[in-house]
Amino acid sequence: MSFKFFDKLSQDFSELLNDKKESNVVIEVDKEKNKKSFALHSVVLRCRSTYFTKEFENTATNENHVKTIFKPNISTQIFEIILKYIYCGVVNIENIENEIIYELMIIANELEFEELSEKLENYLVESKAPWLRTHFSRIYHSIFDSIKCNEFKGLKQFYNDIIIKHPNVIFESEDFTSLQEAALISILEKDNLQLEEIKIWDYIIKWGIAQNPTFPRNLKEWSKENFKTLKTTLQNCLPLIRYFHISEKDIWEKLKPYRKILGMQLWDDLNQRLIFPNQPIQSLALPARIISNPELPQRVNELTSTIINDENMAEISSWIDRKSTIYSLENVPYKLQLILRGSKDGFQPKTFWDMCNGHVGTVVIVKVAGTDEILGGYNPLAWDNTKTSYTHMETNDSFIFSLKNGNIQNSILSRVENKSCALIYRNLDSQKTYGPEFGDCEFLLQSNVSDFTKDKLCWCVYGPEYSYYYEKSIRTTNEKFSILDYENDEKNTFSSLNASELETEELSDKFSSCLIEFIEFQSFLVKNSYYSFFDR
Repeated sequence: MSFKFFDKLSQDFSELLNDKKESNVVIEVDKEKNKKSFALHSVVLRCRSTYFTKEFENTATNENHVKTIFKPNISTQIFEIILKYIYCGVVNIENIENEIIYELMIIANELEFEELSEKLENYLVESKAPWLRTHFSRIYHSIFDSIKCNEFKGLKQFYNDIIIKHPNVIFESEDFTSLQEAALISILEKDNLQLEEIKIWDYIIKWGIAQNPTFPRNLKEWSKENFKTLKTTLQNCLPLIRYFHISEKDIWEKLKPYRKILGMQLWDDLNQRLIFPNQPIQSLALPARIISNPELPQRVNELTSTIINDENMAEISSWIDRKSTIYSLENVPYKLQLILRGSKDGFQPKTFWDMCNGHVGTVVIVKVAGTDEILGGYNPLAWDNTKTSYTHMETNDSFIFSLKNGNIQNSILSRVENKSCALIYRNLDSQKTYGPEFGDCEFLLQSNVSDFTKDKLCWCVYGPEYSYYYEKSIRTTNEKFSILDYENDEKNTFSSLNASELETEELSDKFSSCLIEFIEFQSFLVKNSYYSFFDR
């Protein structure tokens, strides 16, 4: 039988933290006025982490036999928490900001306290998911900056699950081209990435070129060395493309200009597959990606919006999916999950940014005061209230609209035409005045009195004197307006009760598209002779 006295041992051990008599190490942390030094014990630090064993081996002692280590990247606040973990085995994160908890996890990982790092990582994923989504871009980039590829597996999986369902979050972000190669590869490896293969190809080429800023802008001016460099840059990405699931038209238009980076055998096999689809090929043909919707919410019959009806929702859903015809009410693939309603949560611009921050794939819907107008906009990107300056957001998939309602006889759809200013995100101070803003005031909610219902500053510009980033104006007047109510709803996908009908419709669309592409391709061969297609 043995008696264990861990509590007393831990208490006595913790007293060493304040005992400077036997200290033989000084660790200096933070910068400038926040700089602080801690007198510590090498034997304790070495027992707790192999990091310090390596540091001590590379650090000389002074005349007093004391080693000094400088860690300016660690704040005093975080290091004090780390010391309590080292000496006391206790970390209290109550009332600590999420930002500090995240930084603590990073530092714990750097100092090789795996137990602490993993504990904090699990806490963030399980308890702070909304905060992680809000700070998606910065955190996603930082966790892939690590040298060790097996670090932060939980966070990487958390973010990759988001990217699989909402690829535009990363591919359409303004800092996509600064993404670490390891992060990009982890995305490309996913069999269920919800994105067309040709779009993936486009993004990969964009990323590769961005890593080589000295390349000529005009592809026709590229040298053999340029193509060779691009091939080297993308050597770990190119094998992950599902080439044999790209249409004939896209192979000709998108891949052929870059055929020199594909290799002779792959290019030959692509051409052979087009002309002789049943003949075996030598290149590895990866399976098609699985386009599906895992963990979908169940369909409910009640629409959550108090502004639009089922017919409006069917129309908006069709626009999101770029359908040429409007979904039937039975086959609408989306439901709206309410994030904010003005009449419930208030009409302050700052409320919009606070409540919608981090939400992806949302529809803003507005009821205009004094008219029958229902206006809105679809944003496929994540709303972000952390911008430090006036920021143009780029996407090819946003649109603004006016819905048929009352005296309004026809709906108006206006897709983004110039993606360089699809949306505008404001800094913290401007968020007190500006709400959602599509294009250059082409759909804008604004108030100088912090209430969209009061001062008639909301605007959808109209007239030839204005520059447009969207196809057309969604109003026929340039007058500014106030609103009666508004919503921002997140788009969720149904687990359809009529899956077979939807699948049949999708298959029909795909077949029609493939047939058209095949006819165009055959026409091309007739006009040009298919031998030119093999030209390298």
